[in-house]
Amino acid sequence: MIVAVHQPQYLPWLGYFDKIDKADVFVLLDTVQFKKNEWQNRNKIKTAQGWQWLTVPVLYKYPELISEVTINNKMNWQHKQRQALVSNYKRAPYFDTVEKMLGDIFSSSWEYISELNIEVVKRLVTMLGIDTQIYVASELGDFPENPDERLVAITKHFGAGMYLAGAGGREYMNLATYEKSGIKVTFQNFKHPVYTQLFGDFEPFMSVIDLIFNHGDNSLTVLRGET
Repeated sequence: MIVAVHQPQYLPWLGYFDKIDKADVFVLLDTVQFKKNEWQNRNKIKTAQGWQWLTVPVLYKYPELISEVTINNKMNWQHKQRQALVSNYKRAPYFDTVEKMLGDIFSSSWEYISELNIEVVKRLVTMLGIDTQIYVASELGDFPENPDERLVAITKHFGAGMYLAGAGGREYMNLATYEKSGIKVTFQNFKHPVYTQLFGDFEPFMSVIDLIFNHGDNSLTVLRGET
């Protein structure tokens, strides 16, 4: 069994879902510190002028955990994002499919960024047709504070013998900790596919919704590089 772990992100990019797809169990790590100006409350979409951010405004106070960070609902972020998606994707082949799902998200009330992200990730996994089991770290119990020991403990929690790490993990993971615990580590090797988009030249590293807007039910095949 393969376990992968990642912070819950907002409308994540394709590589995030490749990691989910390659694991048997994926844990949304909401019990670590929130990182400002990264991917936990924003992501990119493609427009006729290039890419732009879709950002969820948050009321973050250092050193809050992801699970503790609240959304600033005094700002009309849901309406603005919905309008941005309509403006830029209304001519996409699968606009209606994605817009319905996002319409549910934008018409609901969210207090915490973690609960929003968790729901968004789960819905996108379903839309893509990925059957990996999804869990939330805060619902599993307490784990060690040390990053490597935490990941070892989460992997063992599921009785798994392999941990799937992001490609960048080679730079900071203490692999001896995993070896000592009998956990084999494998690293993600994601090759970004080139697929048909709106607005001219291909723009990589967009939110996965860009792929789904354009390819619908075929998105997982594109993600896996099988086209």
